[in-house]
Parts: sequence; C-alpha cells; structure tokens
Amino acid sequence: MSVIPVNENNFEREIINADLPVLADFYADWCGPCRMLRPTLEAIAADRSDVKVAAVNIDENPDLADEFDISSIPCVILFKNGAEADRSIGLVPREALEDMLG
Repeated sequence: MSVIPVNENNFEREIINADLPVLADFYADWCGPCRMLRPTLEAIAADRSDVKVAAVNIDENPDLADEFDISSIPCVILFKNGAEADRSIGLVPREALEDMLG
C-alpha cells in the first residue's frame, strides 16, 4: 500500500471508518522534519498490510488540525476503530512508530 492523501472530504471514510488501524501523519510541505519522516511512513505503508498510512496536510485542512489539537508537526496519530489510540510528535525513528502499532 502507499501513503493515502486525506482531506476533510475523505477523512471519515479513510480514517474513522477504516477496517485497519491508521497511522495518520499531520504535516506541512514547508516542514523539514515532516519531509524527513515521509520515507519512513512510505516504508511502513509498503511493508505492512495490517495498517493503513494516511497523510493530512494541515495547511490545506486547518479544521482537521484544530479538531485534533495539532500544535506541533510532524504529528502522527494512531487511530484504532475510529478513535485516537496513540500519538507521536516530532521526527521519530521507524521503531517508535512500530512500537505504537504494537
């Protein structure tokens, strides 16, 4: 699988109603650490079929950023059954994201 772009129009379908756990990356194009984290998220998306990886651009989706109290980026939120289960803020290694997934 690849990283799925998510916006206000498809957020509910892709994240809230997802059959799999979802790692949702809240990012901005201008954010250096966000760009550095992207290859890690792409690798997780490619390597794991038991999780969905999504990307939410906070500049293009400010209401979603507000709804989930995104104050620092990158911010990766793990959603399980449509609810936030865990959160990671900042540039972290793949192992930290894998630990979130269990």
